[in-house]
Amino acid sequence: MNIAIASDHAGYEMKNFIKNVLFEMGHKVIDMGTDSSCSVDYPDYAEAVAKAISEGLYERGILICGTGIGMSIVANKFKNIRAALCNDIFTAKMSRLHNNANILCIGARVIGIGVAEEIVKTWINTPFEGERHVRRLDKINLIERKVIKE
Repeated sequence: MNIAIASDHAGYEMKNFIKNVLFEMGHKVIDMGTDSSCSVDYPDYAEAVAKAISEGLYERGILICGTGIGMSIVANKFKNIRAALCNDIFTAKMSRLHNNANILCIGARVIGIGVAEEIVKTWINTPFEGERHVRRLDKINLIERKVIKE
């Protein structure tokens, strides 16, 4: 799988760890920043990943900031993005099974590195369940189209 990943300064160390986990799992990973723990603005990095996923350049994305909240807010502004803030394994699994989330957002100041690893592995390995959930995602897409027209 081709995965785009980015973080702000708060998520920089966790991002580097998660990149290695993804490489070990056999995935192709593109790092879209940041390149240090110096203070940066998270919207710049969330935009880069969400735009790339929205345009179909990568299959999924992972965004990491202090809480994961800011990254998820920005990412969900983009068409066809379903960014899920998951700070536990259950929500990571359900975000894929029921919501077909294509961007995972994590809070580096909320969870530890071991939990983050398990969340990422669960999120990557969980397929979309389809069936009744397709109808619900179609409704989300309709809402998205209405909002864009307004």
